[in-house]
Amino acid sequence: QVQLVESGGGLVQPGGSLRLSCAASGIIFSINVMGWYRQAPGKQRELVAFITSGGSTKYADSVKGRFTISRDGAKKSVYLQMNSLKPEDTAVYYCNADVLRSSGRGDYWGQGTQVTVSS
Repeated sequence: QVQLVESGGGLVQPGGSLRLSCAASGIIFSINVMGWYRQAPGKQRELVAFITSGGSTKYADSVKGRFTISRDGAKKSVYLQMNSLKPEDTAVYYCNADVLRSSGRGDYWGQGTQVTVSS
């Protein structure tokens, strides 16, 4: 079974930084796309950023210039460097991966990690 394990969430003051990490484990042929989503209280889950196996990236307008997504193909990991954090960035952040296994392609999700930006 594919598992995504996240780390790096926590409490930070406005203007601070956090780095989220997510590593995929299990029997995996390849990972095409990895990304980060977030869900704030009272809101729907939304895309924060994603990165393809070729290195193409996309960011939500709200985080452009502040967040940077990267990946390590050998480690099957994705990272999200979050700078200049704002209170509105407070949410549960979820790692997502488009995974190719013997049974075919499927989307997998991490357990979610809480990011709280507050004074």
